[in-house]
Amino acid sequence: IIALSATSGLSGAVLTSAEGRAEQLAPNVWRSAKLVLSIYSGYAVVGILALVLAGMGWFDAINHSFAALSTGGFSTRTDSIGYWDSPGIEAVTIVLMIFGTLNFLTSYFLLRGKFKSVIRNGEVRLMALVIPLCVLIVFLSVAVNLYDTVGKAVRVSLFEIISALSTTGFSTVGYGDWNSLGWTIMIILMLIGGGTGATAGGIKQFRIYALYRALVWEIKRMMQPKNTITEPDYWQGDRRSFFDDSQIRTIAMFIFLYFLIFFIGVVITAAYGNPIGDSLFEYASSLSTVGLSIGVTSADAPTGLIWTQIVGMFLGRLEFFTVIVGIVRLLQDIPSIFSNR
Repeated sequence: IIALSATSGLSGAVLTSAEGRAEQLAPNVWRSAKLVLSIYSGYAVVGILALVLAGMGWFDAINHSFAALSTGGFSTRTDSIGYWDSPGIEAVTIVLMIFGTLNFLTSYFLLRGKFKSVIRNGEVRLMALVIPLCVLIVFLSVAVNLYDTVGKAVRVSLFEIISALSTTGFSTVGYGDWNSLGWTIMIILMLIGGGTGATAGGIKQFRIYALYRALVWEIKRMMQPKNTITEPDYWQGDRRSFFDDSQIRTIAMFIFLYFLIFFIGVVITAAYGNPIGDSLFEYASSLSTVGLSIGVTSADAPTGLIWTQIVGMFLGRLEFFTVIVGIVRLLQDIPSIFSNR
């Protein structure tokens, strides 16, 4: 945000809207940047202290607090969060991952006590539905049959589901002994991803919610008299907004392009001799910038496979339209740069 405000001027807003939503915390980019830094820094400090109280050392706590908030998932331990096998540490990390995947505008309203605006938010409603449902499915179909106690099965189900949906990539267990249904749930969650305007990757929850609202609206419109005029609505912060055809079309094109790139990446991954299930899981993780792996990604993986994942991570992190808009702006500016010289 700071870089855009310094170098792009009005185009900063264009690049922001290319991610899926044009809303900002404050009327201008600079004030929005200050609020984001304040919220982020506050979360990081509280997260560090909470992890220390839960049993982590200071060095590990600092690293894991930032890795959870940035939904990066990098760990100082080979076994990730599973190294500690601690309900307290897992609980704190879950909260940090959720804050990391929340839109910063939603976090802002939450911190200001505007709970009604938070509850109205489509992304929050989507998470409130998807997380309990997927946790229940994974618990009943996978975890309860694999782990020694019910408590452990609940912890694994909750942690892994939130890690996948938030695109963080922390883990407490491996997935080699999970069944196909468990893998399918994880793949779907990684593709959905986190909130727009947050640190998460994936298609983004707002786009999924928008298509759902558009679908419901279209079905209702077909059942109403021909000349009835209606529009699908959603809550943007504390005000009611409406989708127009242009927004729906842009979202639909983005999701189509996302699945096209995903399909190409899966085909290339499978072409290197990996099973289709492994290829789906691994490239969903790459394209949505999650970082969870079932062993396909390794130090001795083929060079072509590694480059396929690099391209997927790059596009998934910056988002396709953002890359396109950025390249177009660069090409437009190059002639003026050389003419000034």
